[in-house]
Amino acid sequence: MKNYDIIVIGFGKAGKTLAVKAVNLGKKVAVIECSKQMYGGTCINIGCIPTKKLINLSKQAQFVNNSVADEYFTLAMEKKDALITALRGKNFAMLDSHENIDVIDGTGKFVGKNSVEVTATDGSKSVLNAPTIVINTGSTSAKPNFDVSSNIAYTSTEILNLKTLPKHLVVVGGGYIGLEFASMFAEFGSKVTIVARSGVLKNEDDDVRESVKTLLQTQGIEILEGCEVKNLKDSTLNFTQNGEAKSLEADAFLLATGRVAATAELNLSAAGIQTDAKGNVLVNEFLQTAQPHIYAVGDVRGGELFTYTSLDDFRIVFDKLFGAGKRSTLNRSPHASALFTETPLASIGLNEKRAAAQNLDFKVLKLPLAAVPGAKVVGNETGFLKAIVEAKSGKILGAVFHCVYANELINEIAIAMALGAGADFFKNQIFTHPSISEALNDLFGQF
Repeated sequence: MKNYDIIVIGFGKAGKTLAVKAVNLGKKVAVIECSKQMYGGTCINIGCIPTKKLINLSKQAQFVNNSVADEYFTLAMEKKDALITALRGKNFAMLDSHENIDVIDGTGKFVGKNSVEVTATDGSKSVLNAPTIVINTGSTSAKPNFDVSSNIAYTSTEILNLKTLPKHLVVVGGGYIGLEFASMFAEFGSKVTIVARSGVLKNEDDDVRESVKTLLQTQGIEILEGCEVKNLKDSTLNFTQNGEAKSLEADAFLLATGRVAATAELNLSAAGIQTDAKGNVLVNEFLQTAQPHIYAVGDVRGGELFTYTSLDDFRIVFDKLFGAGKRSTLNRSPHASALFTETPLASIGLNEKRAAAQNLDFKVLKLPLAAVPGAKVVGNETGFLKAIVEAKSGKILGAVFHCVYANELINEIAIAMALGAGADFFKNQIFTHPSISEALNDLFGQF
């Protein structure tokens, strides 16, 4: 048995950052990772970085001669691979360069409240022991609730390994992952069909949903809602839409049916760790499990599956272990989410639907991007900006932007909400011109 101060299971954002910070304080840390292709975690290898790189590259596809469209897609995939290979290597070196961090290749599972058994790729086993253990194993694609018998059906991870552009891609699922891939492949030149059970972005306000749907359709994407998939056999998807039997033929299918915590191999019961009905590790506001010395960070604890909240998980655990212990999930800074379709969608706080459900006294502010000079300059006037403010005070309760640079612009709202700045602040702020940011003058000037 080998002893450490901290064992981290999984080489994700929160765990790797904690490992580096802890060894700088003189601690000895083991980081266990089951795949050499996942050094750095989901974001770098199969999430944010490769998908956003491809989305950016797809925007150039329209300028490529159609006769070499497939070649451009292949080259784009190679550029994506080169990027993540470099980042993966950098992340490994960041940990491996510390003599007090051991990066251990293998699958870890609990064999006690302080002990983790590691099975290496050659089958050999070893046991590690530590007073503090951090679960950072992330999430994996959820299995669909219908039968799949096809060698052209892919998860969001698997489809990143395609080398030839599908002529027709069918996306099963109307959430963030499905819509991003649908938009990206449409930009590359694929015919794309979205098959959704409850409709795309079902939790968004109706005007937001319709705006996103309209612009996806402008890309040539077919959207089928109210669908119940029966099975996928070979190249045929069988489903019903509003009770009517239908089928679709395609040469690629993306099964974007959600993600689940990667806990199957952890043997959590050996450590007395509990999960919820969906398999997410149960934690308190300090990310402690039922065993206070065992933490769960990142996707494995459920909730928001974002790399930036995973980074904040690191801050919470680090503060609990080495600081004042005041940081928690209850006092996180306001933060946004973003959907990187061809025209991005970004939101923060309450939308109109949730504000109404809470019986709040609020006002809706809305501005079409066509009214913004900066949008005319960049040649993209589609979409709008929308804010929810307290009717009397002008306090910002939330915002949703569906427009060019929405993913950047929303961070200004996050900072304002954190500092308590309201509508009056934005309507009197001096912005550069021409810019998209100056739209905030007119948006909040409606208050």
